[in-house]
Amino acid sequence: MSASLTATSLSFTWADGTAVFDGLDIAFGPGRTGLVGANGSGKSTLLRLLAGELAPADGSVKAAGETGYLPQNVTLDTTLRVDQALGIAERRAALHAIEAGDVAEEHFETVGDDWDVEERALVTLGELGLGHIGLDRTVGEVSGGESVLLRLAALLLRRPDILLLDEPTNNLDLYARRRLYQAVSSWPGVLVVVSHDRELLDLVDQIAELRSGEVAWYGGNFSAYEEALTVEQEAAERMVRVAEADVRKQKRELADAQVKLARRKRYGQKMYDQKREPKIVMGARKRAAQESAGKHRIMHEERLAEARERLDDAVEAVRDDDEIRVDLPYTAVPPGRQVLTLENLETAYRARVEGILDLRGAERIALVGRNGSGKTTLLRTVAGELAPLSGTATAHVPLRFLPQRLDVLDDGLSVAENVARFAPGATNNRIRARLARFLFRGGRADQKAATLSGGERFRAALAALMLAEPAPQLLLLDEPTNNLDMASVRQLTTALESYEGALIVASHDLPFLESIGITRWLLMEGGELTETTLEDLADPA
Repeated sequence: MSASLTATSLSFTWADGTAVFDGLDIAFGPGRTGLVGANGSGKSTLLRLLAGELAPADGSVKAAGETGYLPQNVTLDTTLRVDQALGIAERRAALHAIEAGDVAEEHFETVGDDWDVEERALVTLGELGLGHIGLDRTVGEVSGGESVLLRLAALLLRRPDILLLDEPTNNLDLYARRRLYQAVSSWPGVLVVVSHDRELLDLVDQIAELRSGEVAWYGGNFSAYEEALTVEQEAAERMVRVAEADVRKQKRELADAQVKLARRKRYGQKMYDQKREPKIVMGARKRAAQESAGKHRIMHEERLAEARERLDDAVEAVRDDDEIRVDLPYTAVPPGRQVLTLENLETAYRARVEGILDLRGAERIALVGRNGSGKTTLLRTVAGELAPLSGTATAHVPLRFLPQRLDVLDDGLSVAENVARFAPGATNNRIRARLARFLFRGGRADQKAATLSGGERFRAALAALMLAEPAPQLLLLDEPTNNLDMASVRQLTTALESYEGALIVASHDLPFLESIGITRWLLMEGGELTETTLEDLADPA
């Protein structure tokens, strides 16, 4: 019997009363499914319900086969040995005891049929690029990205029939991501992955889109889903135009009916006043004319109401595709203008820039490299948050740094108040007019930062930096697409497309970097910063 995962009449509400699902039905069969949706739509909550990490308020989850779950935030005890983290320590110890001549029955019971567990573990680690770790080291000796792959290796060794992955590429460098892609491509059972990583989602067989508590299915990978969505939206927009035309037509016909009713009333009254026929006959004709005209008017009112309802339905089918618009002339950097100079720089964690590295004009630099190579440290040094061990990092224009943690915002202040901190000379009206371009319109600008979703928080932080005074002519962004949904990534891309200053972006997201027009690629590797190309990054071999 093939593996499957089914949720029936699933309902879930958070403790504060926020309803996430109400009677959701969804089923996953063999193959790879990408689960997508806007931030806050409930993707991670659904995975936790499917994995049994959360209990539904109503409904049920049934799994035909064993389920393995990789959460978004992976935490492992740093004191564990790697074989313990993989869940094979007892079987491995029993194997070694048997090999040493100890033939106690409990050792054979512990091993069971898994005589090649150690070899399988080493092969799995090797396939995920962790062959250098070994089974006797501790988790504390591996990087954050390696700990994610280590947790995945533990799942793969269990050989589950169903694999649930929640944002597995977050915090993975380019090399680790490719290992994960290979594992996903070769997965033989049921796989459900929540991700904003386009390359990963282009490896799936189908897309399940979670929207307003319901699921819509699209065959093919993410690229096919986007094409289907474009066709859907074009059709939806046509339906809006048709519905609008119908509403206008029904309004005209209702107005005509009302005019006719008024005319008949006047005619009936005139005939009645002139008493050309017996009073009882004229009264009957007057009532009949009024009833006929009244029915005619009611019919047109009903048609207008139906037309408006169709218009509402059509408008609802058209998605909100608002884009951030940035029009900040003071951020522009003239060609050839010196923006940043790094000279014989050595950062706090021993990353080096030999000689002189100049950034001029509105260059767009991608800073890439493995996890832990020193990219964030370099950005913090350029931003002036960390002092260099030696050498200099000199910014010749105003700059702003947006860290991964988005901690530039004060959670106790509203969005507008946060922006005002960075632009104390700007009037409230000017701040709100600018915030509207970042999609914080009206009351949304008064939301407390602590209440914002991940995508909203990012937009607010980006707005605070871009609207700062003096206007930043150099932006430093550290992993800006982490935890952003696809819509937020598109909004970020359009914002950066219209930004006229210089950029340095540290990211592992190659499709995003390509989309924002990178002009230079810098690789941090082995403690040194060197020039590279997109072609070399795409094919590291």
